[in-house]
This record gives sequence, C-alpha cells and structure tokens, in this order.
Amino acid sequence: MIPIVFAAVGDPVGSGVVKSLARPGGNATGLSLQATDAVGKRLQLLGEVITGLRRLAIMANSGNPSAALEMREAEATARTLGLEGVTSEIRRSEDIAPAFDAIKGRVEALYVCNDPLATTNRVRISTLASAARLPTMFIAREYVEAGGLMSYGANFQDLYRRTAEFVDKILRGTKPDDIPVEQPTKFDLIVNLTTAKALGLEIPPTLLARADEVIE
Repeated sequence: MIPIVFAAVGDPVGSGVVKSLARPGGNATGLSLQATDAVGKRLQLLGEVITGLRRLAIMANSGNPSAALEMREAEATARTLGLEGVTSEIRRSEDIAPAFDAIKGRVEALYVCNDPLATTNRVRISTLASAARLPTMFIAREYVEAGGLMSYGANFQDLYRRTAEFVDKILRGTKPDDIPVEQPTKFDLIVNLTTAKALGLEIPPTLLARADEVIE
C-alpha cells in the first residue's frame, strides 16, 4: 500500500481515518487538527465578546465526517454552557444563503465548523454574517482575513512544516503504522477589529492582549 501522510485532519480517530493516535493501524499517519478539542475554547471566546450570549447557530457541512463531529461537539458544549445551539446544515454552496435566511433573527452569534466547503465560501459566509449582524467564530485565520470576527485553532503553517518530518521518516523506511499521529502544539487566536467595529462590538482589552494577530 502507498503510504499516506495527512497534514490537518479534523479528528482522524472520530472520522475513521486511523484506529488510534498512538497506533494508526494502516498506511496513513500525520497530524490532527483535533478540531473538536478546541470547541469549548472557541465558545468561551465568543462569550467574552458577546455579553449575555444565549443562542448560537452552528453551521456545518453535514456530509463531511469531521465537520459533522465538530458540529455535534459544538452542540454538546453549548448545552453545558447554558447556550441554545441551533444547527444549520449545508452540503453545497447553494445552501449557504438559505441557511442564513433560516437563522436570521433567531441567534446572536454563528459558529462555523471547518470544512473545504466553508473555506471555499468563506467570503460569502462572512458577507452574509455581516449583513445579518452576526459575530462569527472560525477555526483558521483565512476566515478572519475574509471578514470573519474571530478564529481560534491550530497554526496550519506549523502543521505543514511538521508534515515534512513524517515524510522523511517514511522515506527512511519507517512504516506509517509505527508513527503516532501528532496533535497541534501551536494555536492562534486571530481577531478582526474592523469587523468588530462594523458590528458595534467592543473587544475586551484582555482578549486583545491574548490575540496572536489583530486585523485592522
């Protein structure tokens, strides 16, 4: 079998890519985003910005196993925080605008689960969120550069750099099954102040001080 090295899978165990992080069990190994592990932190950050947050929309491509897992984790975490989570499932670009129509006026913030569909449509999502006056939380800086409010997640550049080390080990003869899947070690908090001002939000100084990058 041809060895496979992945750079950023949301939840490789939960989505069935590997059997376990320690023993991948097959021809694939690499780096995990552990997207579900940071859900609580993202919701906490949203709560710091939005005083009295009670209702949260959770948008995800339900056809993507990793995004579906993150959506379920976000629902469960929201409940433990006393939030009402409203799921908004999309499967194609044409579903995005109707999804916003369905949640407009019903929620106070939007959590978008990471997925290639969401990434490709990040400008559209951010534009529609701004029109609906919805603060947004994402996993990566690309979304915030496109107009999203905040992101918190693994540093993708660091993951890509570390992927080369896996490839080197395999080229030197190590089997993928003998290389444990690694988790992120560097996380970034990105805040878009321009978007915050447009939404009339005051970002707490304590949160700005923790941000790895502030877009103005």
